Amino acid sequence: MKRVIKTTGDGSKTLYLEDLQEGYHSHHGALAEARHVFIKNGLDRLQNSEIHILELGFGTGLNALVTLEAINHSAKKIHYTTLEKFPVSLAEAEVLNYAALFEDGKFHEYNILLHQSPWAEPTRITDQFSIEKWEMDFFDLQKLTIPPVDLVYFDCFGARVQPELWEEELLAMVVEKMRSGALFTTYASKGSLRRSLEKLGLNVEKLPGPPGKREMINAWKK
Repeated sequence: MKRVIKTTGDGSKTLYLEDLQEGYHSHHGALAEARHVFIKNGLDRLQNSEIHILELGFGTGLNALVTLEAINHSAKKIHYTTLEKFPVSLAEAEVLNYAALFEDGKFHEYNILLHQSPWAEPTRITDQFSIEKWEMDFFDLQKLTIPPVDLVYFDCFGARVQPELWEEELLAMVVEKMRSGALFTTYASKGSLRRSLEKLGLNVEKLPGPPGKREMINAWKK
């Protein structure tokens, strides 16, 4: 699938799949969406000092970068497990120039380390942040042995192009990896998603969405 670079509404860039007519982020603002969905309504809602994040999927690495930004001046430690079936190359990541979105000059190095870190091997990016990337189909998640998850970044392509990723089979695998009290956050707000999460035993909240989207979902495991 051919990927092209597009500039979104807040000036940050994203990748766009021309064949599917689907972007990796909202065209209203890639950075704004990542901060709103995964930090404001994700990481910031947890009080734990040590947090295990599970992300589906890694994509451009922007969610990992905003997570690094969020813990920069805190005592939180992050263990970040992420799955990606179609990895973005370092060359593509450098063209996106995400490092320029952050005031700290170290983010250029962080961005390179995130994309160059080996697959299936824990890698420390900072003293507070380690990552383990898996190049795999999301439906192989059940084969993966990881510590209980505190926070899920569910950032799959939209249901219009990959409806199977938003159905109960995959969601059940994700919920199984979550510890009691864990949070599932996503940009989506479909009624079918809410019903599936509730059927799987989660308490679902509808929250104001990022720019250009009316609602999004948080769901807590009991």
